[in-house]
Formats: sequence, structure tokens, C-alpha cells
Amino acid sequence: MGLNSALSIAAGGLANINAQFALISQNVANAATPGYAVEISNQQALTADGVGMGVQTGPATLQIDQALQTSVLQQNATVTGLQTTQTSLQAIDSVLGTPGSGSDIGSLLGNMQDSFSTLLTDPGNQTQQSTVVSAATTLAQGINSLSAAYATQRQGAQNDLESAITTLNSTLATIGQLSNEIIALKPTNQSTADLENQRNTAVQALSQLLPVKTVEQPNGDLSIFTSTGLTLPTNDGATPFTMASSSTPAGSYYPGGGIAGIMLGGADVTSQMTGGQIGADITLRDTTLPTDQAELDEFAQGLSSRFAGQGLTLFTDPAGNVPAGGGTPAQSGYVGYAGTIQVNAAVAADPSLVRDGTNAVAGTGFTPNPSGGPAGFTSLISNVINYTFGTQVQSGVAQPAMNTSSLGASGNLNAPFNAAGDTLSDFATSLVSSQAEQSATTTSSVTTEQALQTSLQAKVSAVSGVNMDTEVSQMLSLQNAYGANARVIAGVQAMFTQLLQDIQ
Repeated sequence: MGLNSALSIAAGGLANINAQFALISQNVANAATPGYAVEISNQQALTADGVGMGVQTGPATLQIDQALQTSVLQQNATVTGLQTTQTSLQAIDSVLGTPGSGSDIGSLLGNMQDSFSTLLTDPGNQTQQSTVVSAATTLAQGINSLSAAYATQRQGAQNDLESAITTLNSTLATIGQLSNEIIALKPTNQSTADLENQRNTAVQALSQLLPVKTVEQPNGDLSIFTSTGLTLPTNDGATPFTMASSSTPAGSYYPGGGIAGIMLGGADVTSQMTGGQIGADITLRDTTLPTDQAELDEFAQGLSSRFAGQGLTLFTDPAGNVPAGGGTPAQSGYVGYAGTIQVNAAVAADPSLVRDGTNAVAGTGFTPNPSGGPAGFTSLISNVINYTFGTQVQSGVAQPAMNTSSLGASGNLNAPFNAAGDTLSDFATSLVSSQAEQSATTTSSVTTEQALQTSLQAKVSAVSGVNMDTEVSQMLSLQNAYGANARVIAGVQAMFTQLLQDIQ
């Protein structure tokens, strides 16, 4: 090996060391950057006819365990979806209350029942009559407030969904732009590690919106799929997904009920957008919250009709009517009724009607106490206590069962409990308990899944994260190698100088 070869090899070694120093600097600078994967140098010994010719420096690459990365992407979607659901349900919890807390509809119903029992001891007591009306008003307002909470959170889910679709489009566009840059650099044998790190960060953000899987193509492009097999376009323009803004009143539903779908290339892909923030918002909007609303509507209609069935139209809609049941679907006549239920204006104006009654009831023989009738009239109050709050319309005749299936505007919702033979109190307790349990279960799941997410992220960090000890150790080794290569160059230069002096 001649001096020229030795000088060339040493110079190549210094260039390689410089490249590695640059990578160490990049890694250390991004040690705290979320999702950053450590970049590693690739070099290969060069030989010609078995003779060493130095080192070839290849493009830097990322140190990644793809299986772990895939698991993290899936877990990101799981956690974000649960958190989205949790936020919505927790906003309802304070309005919902817990059975027996005093503010839940079961407790408010019990207060009204107690006021009727007190009135029975002195039917002509005007103060007690007003107390009954006040308790009924408080119950109606409690039902209204809970219905409003459902409505607010449902519209919130829709608004969040529309925002998430915008974020989805912008994130896909970012991934597509980075992929194009990577594709352009690949043939030049230049490192694409920095661009890949940026793209991986964008994919991590994407995984919170939907559960995704990625497949890197030989040319550097990245194919992205949802868990349902839907291909997410990254090179089809800035807004591949579209969704018209929608309002979500109680009678609305998807599909076909006034709520727009998520469109991709002219096709409705809403059913394929499951999991993550987007999937959670869709479930909240179309299933969870409408079911909660339907359960409350059923209670409100049952409450109104059971009072009217004893001769006291105590609760009505704003027009003074008690919505009729028996439609198709089951709740077609009173979807959203819980949001408008109120104490009958006639009763509010004349509290004595809670003693006297408002209407005759065919089949039971009840007729209202006429004007000027006995102040001690107890027939209505006794019937309310014995039958309205009980399991029978009259002796030997069971109350019509309240619906727990085929609920909602489209009849496709089902309550998670059975109300056969339920009293109003039983139904109220089941409603509050099931909805409170739904929230508690979600919160528990968030804790469990976050722990798993943290564990997976720790494993990814152990493989792909920047280890400062490793970087410093490598830097010290490179410093020694740099000094050795520099001495080789200095030695060769000295030998050249001596050779020139000898020639002269």
C-alpha cells in the first residue's frame, strides 16, 4: 500500500467520523423530542482485490422495531377513543347524579311521591298542594337538564368529529408531502432519516384519530390502512375526506336522519371509521348518547301517561298534551320529549287540581272533584299513590311495560336493562345506574389502557429512543478514532516531506 492510498484511506476515515459526529449531535439535540427514533450510521469496509481501501459511509437509518411501533399505533387509538368517550360521559355525570343522591331523577321522583303522601293526610291544605306542584316542577326541570346535557354532548361529539376530519386531512397531506421528499431522495443515496422521523411523528398523531397500520414501500412511500382495511390517501390532494356540518337535535340520526356521513371519493365511509377519536365521536353521536336520551324520553312519557291514566294530567309538552305511545318505531311520538316536559300549565295555575284531578278516566270510574266539592277529596291522591307509582293501572291490571328496545327516532337503539314490570322508581333507578356504570367502566378502561400504552412506549424508547450514555460513549470512541486518523495523515505528510527533501 502506497502513501497515497494511506492518505486517502485516512481522509475517508475522517469524513466518516465527521458524519457520525453529525448524527450524534442530531440524536442528542432530539433526545427529548416525542416519538424521535435514534438515527444510526451505516458504513462498510472497502476492498479492491482483497486490499483494504478504507470505509464507505452509507445513508443514516432509523433504529426501529416495527412490531412495537405497530402496537403503539393501535394502543394510541384505543386510549384516545376511550378518553374522548370519558370526557363526554363525565360531563353528564354531575347532572345524572347517583341513585339516592338527592339530585338524580329517582330521588326527585321520590320527593314528589312523598309530597303526595303528605297531601293525603290533609287534601285541602293549599300549602301542601303547592308543595306537590313544586316537587313536580323540580322533577320536570331535572329531566329537562339531563336531556339538555345529552343534547350538548351529542352536538359536541358532532363538532369534534368535524374538527377531527379536518385534522385527518391535514395530517395525511403532511405525510404525503414528506413521502414525496423521501421518494425523491432515495435514488440519490442520501439519508432520509430526518424526513422519516418527521413522517413517523405525523403517523403517531394520525393514530390518535384512527387505528392505523403502515407499510413502507421499496421506493420510500408509505401506505396507510385503517383497522377495517380502508386505505387512507396521502397523495390525493389536501382534503380527501369531506363531511358537511350537521346539527343533532333529538330526532336526528345517521344515516338518513339529517346527519351527514363522512365521504371519500364520493362514497360514504362512515361505517369504516371505527376506533380512535373519530370512531368514539361517531359512537357517542349515533349510539351512546341517543340511547341515553331515548331512555329518558321513555321515563318522561311513562311518567306523564301514568299520571294522566289516574285522572291527573300533571306533566305535558309545551302545547299541553301528553304524547301518545304505541307508534312505529316505539317512540316515534315522543322522541326528545324529555327536553320539553313540563308541569301542566293548568295545574301550575291551580294547584288544587293535584287533589281534584283534571280528567275523568274511562274504565276506572274516576271523575274529578267538581268545583266546590269536598275539601277532603282523596280519591285521586289515593289512586296516584297506589297506582301511578305502582305496578298496576288499577287492581288486577298491570301497567303497560315501558320500552327498552327499538328505541329512538329510527328504532335501532336498545337500553341495557329490562323494564318489564317496573315501577317509575325502578325505571329511574335502572336508567341512572346503567348510565353511571357506563361512565365508570369507561374511566376504569382508560386507566388500564393508559398503563399498557405507557409500557409499550417505554419498550419503544428502550429500542428506538436516544440513550445519552450510548451517545457519549460513541463520541469518545470517535474522538480517539479521529485522533488516530489525524496522526496517520500527519505521518504520511511527514514522510512526503522527507521524501521531497531526499530528492532535492
